[in-house]
Amino acid sequence: MIAATAGAALLAALPYPAHAGPPAAQARAVTGYEEQVLFKASQDPGYACYRIPAVVRTTSGTLLAFAEGRVNDCSDAGDIDLVLKRSTDGGRTWGPLQVVNEGDGDTHGNPAPIVDRDTGHILLAETYNTGRSDGGNCEIPCDRTPHLQHSDDDGLTWSKPRDLSDELLPPDWNSWYATGPVHGLQLARGRHQGRLVFGVNTETWDGSRVTANHAALVYSDDGGDHWTVGATDSWPIAEDGSFRQKPSELTPAERRDGSVYVNGREQDGTDLGHRTHAVSRDGGESFTTEGGKPGRFRAIPDLYAPQVQCSSLPLGRRLLLACPADPDRRRTMTIRSSWDEGRTWEGVDRGRRVTTDWSGYSDLVRTSGDTVGLLYEGGAVDARDEIRFGRFTEDWLGPRRGPDPTTDDHARGARAASVVGGARETGGRFGGAVAFDGSDDAVRLPYRKQLPLGDKDFTASAWFRYSANDGEQPLLWMGGVGTGQPQVSLRGEPASDRIVGLITARDGTSEPKSASVATSSAYNDDHWHHAVLRREAGRLTLTVDGTSTTAPDVPGSVSRGSGFGVHIGQRPDSRAHLSGSMDEVRVWDRALSDTEVSRLEAGRTPVTRDTVLWLPMDRVSGRG
Repeated sequence: MIAATAGAALLAALPYPAHAGPPAAQARAVTGYEEQVLFKASQDPGYACYRIPAVVRTTSGTLLAFAEGRVNDCSDAGDIDLVLKRSTDGGRTWGPLQVVNEGDGDTHGNPAPIVDRDTGHILLAETYNTGRSDGGNCEIPCDRTPHLQHSDDDGLTWSKPRDLSDELLPPDWNSWYATGPVHGLQLARGRHQGRLVFGVNTETWDGSRVTANHAALVYSDDGGDHWTVGATDSWPIAEDGSFRQKPSELTPAERRDGSVYVNGREQDGTDLGHRTHAVSRDGGESFTTEGGKPGRFRAIPDLYAPQVQCSSLPLGRRLLLACPADPDRRRTMTIRSSWDEGRTWEGVDRGRRVTTDWSGYSDLVRTSGDTVGLLYEGGAVDARDEIRFGRFTEDWLGPRRGPDPTTDDHARGARAASVVGGARETGGRFGGAVAFDGSDDAVRLPYRKQLPLGDKDFTASAWFRYSANDGEQPLLWMGGVGTGQPQVSLRGEPASDRIVGLITARDGTSEPKSASVATSSAYNDDHWHHAVLRREAGRLTLTVDGTSTTAPDVPGSVSRGSGFGVHIGQRPDSRAHLSGSMDEVRVWDRALSDTEVSRLEAGRTPVTRDTVLWLPMDRVSGRG
């Protein structure tokens, strides 16, 4: 056994029922949201950086917070130890740092702890690879192997790690391998009650390149003595490096019917979005569809997150997801809820924001009663600055909201668009319009497969009016945001005295490239103006009130692989909002002719088969 520090030994928990919180936690209920820094280099010397949090609650109520202690720098493949802090009062106070597993020059990381409620046994799955001293990444094929250790005394001491390669490393999983990193499960319902489950992702190397990615659940029916590779979803990687999906960093949660919902990171695939999910209905042995047929991971285009690990936890009738909400960058940690156990998720505006700081990996734990703990990477300068521990209750999350007001979308087969933040009706260029307050108002379209424009030519048209002299004024945004995410945007930049139309496109596996076109006026005179952005035959054209400017296009898809949504009056990352009004917003998946654009200006263009969206913006329905 690896001995714990003497200070940690003094914090051993007194016995109390497993369903109750520690006495100190019961005495002082959480109100609102409380947070403290748990791991930080200046606070806990000996490490240059702490990353990759994971947390569980033992059967005696002790919280065990794990992290990677990165010795020399913050790189992923250096000298890395697994470290731990313990709390016996529900996360109000914490004991000193313990080293659970020393890398001794190698990388020992990716903690995935599991608590066996039947025995009190605490298991810690982890992954090893040969360490580097130059700050570089693990060379492909990476020599990653799974290991496991355990504690029988509430995390005070830990067994010597044992290699699980014989059980959990098939011959073709011969490159990248990752356990978790997030807490695993012990199933509490159904015919597999008591089974231990956690997630892994791995890759296949054929001697010259990576040819496949595998996302899998592994399980044990004997308390962790033996393990089996269960539900596996494998995705091929083509010779040119392209692939549809690459599910990784899986966070599992047990549904009320005993099935296992798995939400994962998705990165650089052709499918839309940065989150993907799957379901197992047989205790982690296979993936199935919601209807019970053989299934696999499916991308969630409009669940906004950057490319990052996230964490999930059931809480009453909710399923929680802790994840940064910026679809491009690791920042704005937010708790979102699903009210149907992961089938659909709340939008960002309905989630509870933890911070606007940089933020990254996370884990969630039920600390006591209705109190939840959030362990996450955060920082004012970088998401890797520190690891914070927050506590909150379901009351802090707020109740489930009713449906948003809507405005009609007249495109064929379209559902009404949501009107959020209090955007209101006003007089328009043709009938009514919608006014935005520049703070949190927006109109958002529900996702449907006709909205992404891909590599097609297109036309986007909108009437707008505003008088702002500064700030970015988003008019229409389709797709992602930032320099690396495929997108289409039309926005005012009054400080630069211009309207800008921009596309970012990805052509095959090449890096995304952008093209933009701008006017010589901001048109911020509080009068109605008509903007048309067209992509046609290698040119990008912006026409405002009949005056056109053009620029060379860039090839590729304006939606491939990005988080996807359509926003009127808002940037997808919620960091800019329009202060003005919008009317008659339309998009076609072809380039309109000049004659058709002239008819648009007169309001005489009907709905056609190639109309992707048409928001007359005449009225807002369902306002309470």
